[in-house]
Amino acid sequence: MATLRELKGRIGSVASSEKITGAMKMISSAKMHRAEADLRRLLPFRQQIENIIGNLLSTDAEFSSPLTEPREVHKVAFVVLGSDDGLCGGYNINIFKGLLQAISDTRAAYGQGVEITVIPVGKKIAKAVDKIAEGSLRAEKIGYINSKSDSASVKALAGELVKSYTDGKYDRVELLYMNFQSVSRQRLRRDTYLPVDAEALGSEGAGTACRPCIFEPDAATIFRSVIPMFLLAVMQEVFTENRASEQAARIMAMQSANDNAKNLLEVLQLEYNKLRQQSITTELLDILGGQVKN
Repeated sequence: MATLRELKGRIGSVASSEKITGAMKMISSAKMHRAEADLRRLLPFRQQIENIIGNLLSTDAEFSSPLTEPREVHKVAFVVLGSDDGLCGGYNINIFKGLLQAISDTRAAYGQGVEITVIPVGKKIAKAVDKIAEGSLRAEKIGYINSKSDSASVKALAGELVKSYTDGKYDRVELLYMNFQSVSRQRLRRDTYLPVDAEALGSEGAGTACRPCIFEPDAATIFRSVIPMFLLAVMQEVFTENRASEQAARIMAMQSANDNAKNLLEVLQLEYNKLRQQSITTELLDILGGQVKN
């Protein structure tokens, strides 16, 4: 049985843990709200680009871009976004499970011989990917990119992926990340990054009434210029979603840890009070016993 001193030490340790998890929850909450605000600022930019593409496709002009032309798939790249830090529950585990499923689906669709390159974003995902990289599945780490990368690094990554696609290094590029929906809900998403489905973009952009436009220099040139801008907007949005989802997962993990600490603290406090009462009773009995003998 634990002594009073041991129980008091355990109570102090659990109380300190409760304070720490509470503080971490508050910090993660602030970071998540900041990422939410960034998402709201990015949305109008992407919507405007989609509207421009919708206006372009509503004309009779012919459009072509190497970034919108699908080709036979032999080499696929997955950009998988996770976290650099832990203490976020099953966040990275769920993403890794989604990656394994995506790899299986890709091999089923394009053959077992398809070359798959995984570009991990975040130390936790990178470690997991290293364990499965062999044969036609390889990991490619980009040193300047991580889950906390700024806009300049994200822009560099988007440009590198576009160049790799146009050079034929990859025939298809997909993004795997957590889509932020609420504090308690993040959904794993798998989106095709390249080639761009211009027709689908046009139908989304057509949601806004297309007004008559004069294109300068010409619609085809503008189309080729807008597509890279759209890809950059998508990449920025995905990185921001990843940050918001990571912090939301950490909030829930810290809330669960905090609740467990409170429950354990109550149990320990009750045990401490019982043991203390028992000790007092024993001392009183010893005192009374001594008085009777005298």
